[in-house]
Amino acid sequence: MDSSSARPGAGRRAPAWVAVLLWMAAGLSAGYWVLLAAGRSPLTPLSLAAPSALEVDTASVARVLGARPEAAQAPVVPVATATQYSLSGVVATNAPGGAALIAVNGQLPRPYRVGASLEGGLVLQAVTRRSARLGASVDGPTTVELSLPENPAAPS
Repeated sequence: MDSSSARPGAGRRAPAWVAVLLWMAAGLSAGYWVLLAAGRSPLTPLSLAAPSALEVDTASVARVLGARPEAAQAPVVPVATATQYSLSGVVATNAPGGAALIAVNGQLPRPYRVGASLEGGLVLQAVTRRSARLGASVDGPTTVELSLPENPAAPS
């Protein structure tokens, strides 16, 4: 059996398909150029307002970038006296940190870790072997320094 006898007229259809594809490409190309030419309009100038000077709110920019307002940087702390606080014990470590037992206004002593807030607006800043420092913030200046009471010498 011969391959040409299997599909009669197959050889004549290929040029027809090529012609159809070429005419379709020519028509699409012509349509593209017609739509492109029809879509153009004459240029019209835009009226622009003159740029005005920008006003920058520096406090807002600083706040967005993480700065604290002036009032928050220096908090008003009531004047604390050492008699208001009483140090009962400390747990000091070589690393920064530790804890202290502090009685406030004659109440029972409570444990406070370094960085914790006490009544009266103070923060426990640091703890040493026999003392504790209090201030308005952990990194701020020390306002009150508390020491453990001296143990009387035991009779021998």
